Amino acid sequence: MEEKLVTVAIHTYEKAQILKTLLETEGIDVYIHNVNQIQPVVSAGVRVRIKESDLPHALRIIEDSHWLDEPKEAEVKVEDKRKKILVPVDFSDYSIKACEIGLNYAYTIQAEVMIMHAYFSPYFPSAIPMGDTLAYQVNEEESVHHIMQRVQKDMDNLCTLINRKIEAGELPRVKYNYILREGLPEEEIVAYSKEYHPTLIVMGTRGKNQKEVDLIGSVTGEVFEAVKVPILAVPENVRFRNLDLVHNIAFATSFNQRDLVIFDKFMDLMKEFNFRIHLFNISTSKDEWNEIRLTGVEEYFKKQYPDANIVHNVLADGDLLLAVEKFVRENEIEMIALSTQRRNILARMFNPSIARKMLFHTDTPLLVMHV
Repeated sequence: MEEKLVTVAIHTYEKAQILKTLLETEGIDVYIHNVNQIQPVVSAGVRVRIKESDLPHALRIIEDSHWLDEPKEAEVKVEDKRKKILVPVDFSDYSIKACEIGLNYAYTIQAEVMIMHAYFSPYFPSAIPMGDTLAYQVNEEESVHHIMQRVQKDMDNLCTLINRKIEAGELPRVKYNYILREGLPEEEIVAYSKEYHPTLIVMGTRGKNQKEVDLIGSVTGEVFEAVKVPILAVPENVRFRNLDLVHNIAFATSFNQRDLVIFDKFMDLMKEFNFRIHLFNISTSKDEWNEIRLTGVEEYFKKQYPDANIVHNVLADGDLLLAVEKFVRENEIEMIALSTQRRNILARMFNPSIARKMLFHTDTPLLVMHV
């Protein structure tokens, strides 16, 4: 019986080949499969697959080699003080809703907006036999040109829709532009955010139970853990298109020092809005100290922000996601703010972060801030 193959990574063709070589030198059989090369709605690229029995060995090799580690970024002083909102789109209904929320937020804080789309080109020159090169290049040029035409048309249609809504008074007059990037969506969003330095990234996501099963392959999930910029993930079923209409926001705390820093970032992002802040504990393990801790956190935040409307709610014992859903429903929570942090590949595969879990199990917008 043939052994089951499992996906260990999804990368561009070049990175997939590097990983393949790395693993094969350690005696691991590697199989490369192309996945969703043209449709950019879902995370696209090349799937690196290995035998299930080789998975523990492969993960140790990947961890020890640090082959995908990003070089440490030098401290760069950003002179441009303009407030900027980045809105990655895939031209779906839920990304259009993200545009509307992004434009309304930009108007409130007097920021500009950059709408971004990343598309994947299925050109892998090193994989083509020499004898087929000329014929392939002709077909490839036609194919790439067709993709470029389709992407440009989609972006033009989106801009026409936005302009129509602005003229009709459905959206505010905000300075905006767009950019098209070739590559994997998650990689290009991360790379461009480092160039553009946005104040906030607004991303549309599919609704509860409609997202991809593979958490690692989620574009939004990958961006959550790779950028330091706050991200607002907007599900397609969200009922508002303007944060002015939000009355109840929940803030997750795990009772550590970083929550104080994250709360300051949160208040800075949302200082133009008037809403009630519901503090809640991120853990539902039975602990009689949760009430005492939350009371202490609430009192501290009220001293720091005397004009803020802050209350606290202790989550019930049991399953965290179910407890959050009940809490959101009972308190009419319209947005959840929480923190995340960079973690290694093993942790990301076998212990998805709270932010990732909640992304895939809620129809409530998530404001995720990096520690």
